[in-house]
Amino acid sequence: MVFPIIFAHARLERSAYNTEKMRYLIVLLALAGLVDSVLALRIHMQPTDQAPPCAVTERWDCGTVNHSRFAVFPAESFDEQPGSKKFHIPVATLGIIGYGLIALTALVDWTWVTLQLAEIGFFCAAMLSYLEAFVIQKWCIYCVWSQVIITAILLCSIIAAILKHRRAKFRHSAVLAS
Repeated sequence: MVFPIIFAHARLERSAYNTEKMRYLIVLLALAGLVDSVLALRIHMQPTDQAPPCAVTERWDCGTVNHSRFAVFPAESFDEQPGSKKFHIPVATLGIIGYGLIALTALVDWTWVTLQLAEIGFFCAAMLSYLEAFVIQKWCIYCVWSQVIITAILLCSIIAAILKHRRAKFRHSAVLAS
């Protein structure tokens, strides 16, 4: 009766059910997203007359995207005066906060919260990509990289949640077998 328990413990410690490496990958990706958001915020804070370093073509222009009315949350209305007292948060600041929270929750192994934050970030980035493609009609390289990074974080978070669930299920079945 001891052999099934030893075998179950060895399978449980296998890297296939070990989510620690996945957690660190999510943290690494979140740090890359954090750097990307800081660079986008730098472009947002530049005066509009300065050419940003990523103005490559007429379709790829970070300055236009980061100075558009959609670069803040909530978006500026058409009739809003430039010096109005309305409070707007730059979208890149929300990205910094989001990636920081994802890194923090991944470090403390809150898999479900990390997954939920990744889903929220993915849908926000998808909405911004829609606005870039069909409304602004210009792309920001930092925004595209952010979309790629949050998609990778979402996929890793889904895999980590599945592995964690399988590990708990396997652990439970190993306890019942003993």
